[in-house]
Amino acid sequence: MKAALASLAATVSLVAAVPQKLHGRDSGITPITVKGNAFFQGDNRFYIRGVDYQPGGSSKLVDPLADADTCKRDIAHFKDLGLNTVRVYSVDNSADHDDCMSALADAGIYVVLDVNTPKYSINRADPEISYNDVYLQNVFATVEMFAKYDNTLAFFSGNEVINDGPSSKAAPYVKAVTRDIRQFIRSRNLRNVPVGYSAADIDTNRLQMAQFMNCGTDDERSDFFAFNDYSWCDPSSFTTSGWDQKVKNFTGYGLPLFLSEYGCNTNKRQFQEVASLYSTDMTGVYSGGLVYEYSEEGSNYGLVKIDGSDVTEKDDYTELKNALKKTPNPQGDGNYNSTGGANGCPASDPPNWDVSNDTLPAIPSPAKKYMTDGPGKGPGFSGSGSQDKGTKSTGTATAGSGASAATESVSTTSKGAATGLRAPGLTFTPVVCSAAVALFTLFGASLVIL
Repeated sequence: MKAALASLAATVSLVAAVPQKLHGRDSGITPITVKGNAFFQGDNRFYIRGVDYQPGGSSKLVDPLADADTCKRDIAHFKDLGLNTVRVYSVDNSADHDDCMSALADAGIYVVLDVNTPKYSINRADPEISYNDVYLQNVFATVEMFAKYDNTLAFFSGNEVINDGPSSKAAPYVKAVTRDIRQFIRSRNLRNVPVGYSAADIDTNRLQMAQFMNCGTDDERSDFFAFNDYSWCDPSSFTTSGWDQKVKNFTGYGLPLFLSEYGCNTNKRQFQEVASLYSTDMTGVYSGGLVYEYSEEGSNYGLVKIDGSDVTEKDDYTELKNALKKTPNPQGDGNYNSTGGANGCPASDPPNWDVSNDTLPAIPSPAKKYMTDGPGKGPGFSGSGSQDKGTKSTGTATAGSGASAATESVSTTSKGAATGLRAPGLTFTPVVCSAAVALFTLFGASLVIL
């Protein structure tokens, strides 16, 4: 793991100081990178084979990565299932996570992390007010804390913020958060952990949101896109479920794409979709997915039931284990799109897609200092929240304002083959993005959640 970066001096001079990237002890796990529309572990294509992991659920907020004993208990089950990734929805950024993250790395397991918490998130009903400097301080504190771990696979800037047509008005704020995190990572010279968004399981504007997160200048674009999908309900098939049409619709998309939640429980779960998800029917477009969810939280989605220190495997656990075991990854590169690239922005289509232009809000002025000085200590779960506090954005950002000269970007070049996405009324003309590298720029964007 890499040592924490020292805070930059607040002194302003004609030449802005750039923090140095410090290296700690070797974790023994290879960081995941983005090439074209796929993830890679070194030179090998990487497919997410994972579960969503938040014991206690939303009703009992607990950070599973801050409790080493609980974490190590569950790692044994992750390994037994054949997983390489877990997604965690909320972490306490005032707590220590070294022991758990190290144990996960030793087991070859990566973490996809949501950077929001219930009290520090974008409010879809009032995104303008909730996108503020207090919110961004919490987000950046989480990012700086977890970017040092080589097994942090990705950051989610938001989860299901847009869940219908009217809430699409929040999309520019979701994208601004993503932009801000990416700029913060570059400005602070942290490891380039991919940043993206987890969309809701709705047909209303899923494709438009994917397009929106991959259009514009390079500094504004995401590193990947994910969405929740419960449309395959066993017994089903690649065509009956409609997954063949989703592959068709997303063919040509220039970013890595994966399922942030899947596993319909309308009928008995056999996880038949696993065979398709990791076959060449889908791997040219998709990079795997995360099953919802590890622990039973009252909705009958859990793979295990937790009672104190006891973990009981449910039938779904065995079904998933067997499905993954008999489904290897494709040989070679899975027919990924090595070019990647940006697409055109979706046209306004109210009430389904109520975004009238492609401009993004500028980072709130008081939050600019975090790019150079660092965010300081996170407030953790005990913080007072941010949705109605702090200073909001007071203007729109200039295209390219989120660029930073600190390091290389993990995102793909904007010239590419991401022009084949299929959506009624959308034109996907290739966009040539020439992101201006602005030294001393302090503009950026931040994360979004429910």
